[in-house]
Amino acid sequence: MAKLINIGFGNLVSADKIVAVINPDSAPIKRMVQQAKEKGEAIDATQGRRTKAVLFTTDGRLILSALQADTISKRFHAKSNSEEKGDMDES
Repeated sequence: MAKLINIGFGNLVSADKIVAVINPDSAPIKRMVQQAKEKGEAIDATQGRRTKAVLFTTDGRLILSALQADTISKRFHAKSNSEEKGDMDES
């Protein structure tokens, strides 16, 4: 079963598809986001709010989130840790 990570406003992304979570403030990342939007390869999950994190996926798409990269990272790690504990309980 795919692990889903909440990236804000009820939007979920498969944890297996996330390659990186990046802060969008640098000029190269801003260019990449703009190019992805022009090519139709950007998924905007910000609900009209400011982009605070850019998620890179295995298929080359960019997902824009209004949550900070640290918040998404903590959710990703919390999900991983809870699964590890669940695996230990089954033994």
